[in-house]
Amino acid sequence: MLRDRSIHCYDDARRIAKRRLPWMVFDYIDGAAGSGHGEAAGRAALRDTPLQPRILNGVEHRSLTTTLFRKETALPFGIAPMGMCNLTSPHADRWLAKLAAKHRIPVGVSTVASTSLEQMIDWSGGHAWFQLYVSSSTDGPGPLVSRAQAAGYETLVLTVDVPEVGRRPRELRRGFKMPFRMGPRQVFDFACHPGWSIPQLIHGKPEMGNFGGKHGAFDRTSSRAGANWDMLAKMRDDWSGNLVVKGVLSPEDARKLQSLGVDAIQVSSHGGRQLDGAIAPAYALPAIRTAVGPDMPLFFDSGLRSGEDIVKAYALGADFAFLGRPFSYAIAADGARGLDALTEVLRDEVSITLAQLGLRDINDVNEAALAQP
Repeated sequence: MLRDRSIHCYDDARRIAKRRLPWMVFDYIDGAAGSGHGEAAGRAALRDTPLQPRILNGVEHRSLTTTLFRKETALPFGIAPMGMCNLTSPHADRWLAKLAAKHRIPVGVSTVASTSLEQMIDWSGGHAWFQLYVSSSTDGPGPLVSRAQAAGYETLVLTVDVPEVGRRPRELRRGFKMPFRMGPRQVFDFACHPGWSIPQLIHGKPEMGNFGGKHGAFDRTSSRAGANWDMLAKMRDDWSGNLVVKGVLSPEDARKLQSLGVDAIQVSSHGGRQLDGAIAPAYALPAIRTAVGPDMPLFFDSGLRSGEDIVKAYALGADFAFLGRPFSYAIAADGARGLDALTEVLRDEVSITLAQLGLRDINDVNEAALAQP
């Protein structure tokens, strides 16, 4: 009997993905730093943020469109950069890029994406943003940034919260490494999940699309602890497009970034994958909004699992929201159909939440949507 793959919420996507993915791959996607307390605390902070319903406001017509760097998006959320998305399916990157093109939303292309940055911007119809891991190099923009400029990227997302890769015990226990190193445990794991392993065998194991051959290699575990503010200032000078700095949880850091002329700040705990005891991003966001004022673009990711969560992020001070894990689970659960289904779920949840709050437009969400204790 075929099992039901219907996706009615995030939990459905995760539950089905857990069944279909090899244990090693699921724990890589699902895992967090340390005991996982920080990731759970970030989720709890969003869950415990109360909204204030309002009534009789005539909300039959509602708009979810917003503006991002002077371009209109059809949805108020985008796709966060994620490494090695093709671990969920050999076609995951293409489906994510096509989703971005369909809804005119940004798709983050990770430094360690499974597909080249050139292919991703083509598939996405120009809606791709390139994510670069910060390094201490000061000898020019580097080959990846030069490639992004040549490919037509308008937005660079500089991820600054990985001076050292956080210890993630779940993936360490499974022996997860990139590139894959096959041992008896991994062979057994893959054999127990033929629905995943047969397509991967047909298409070849996932690789890092931006490296290999003339593009050299990438060490996922290498230290970036030497990066500093001078490096960022040089990056600002070298990159003429939109510069987003991702991984910010401190109001003081946010003010300094603002003074250096970055175009947007992304409040993020890296999905709880870096520091187990970090402040929950939902708690950091209002303080950062106060620090930088009303006009500085603020983006938010980490722990968003529903349309209500997305609206809460806007109410706490965000101008746009990004999700990562939910899209990976949706692809693992039911491929392109799963991805479309979860996107529709999120869109409907945002729209219904607006109606419950007595609002007609996502751009009208502000702190007044939050219930006061």
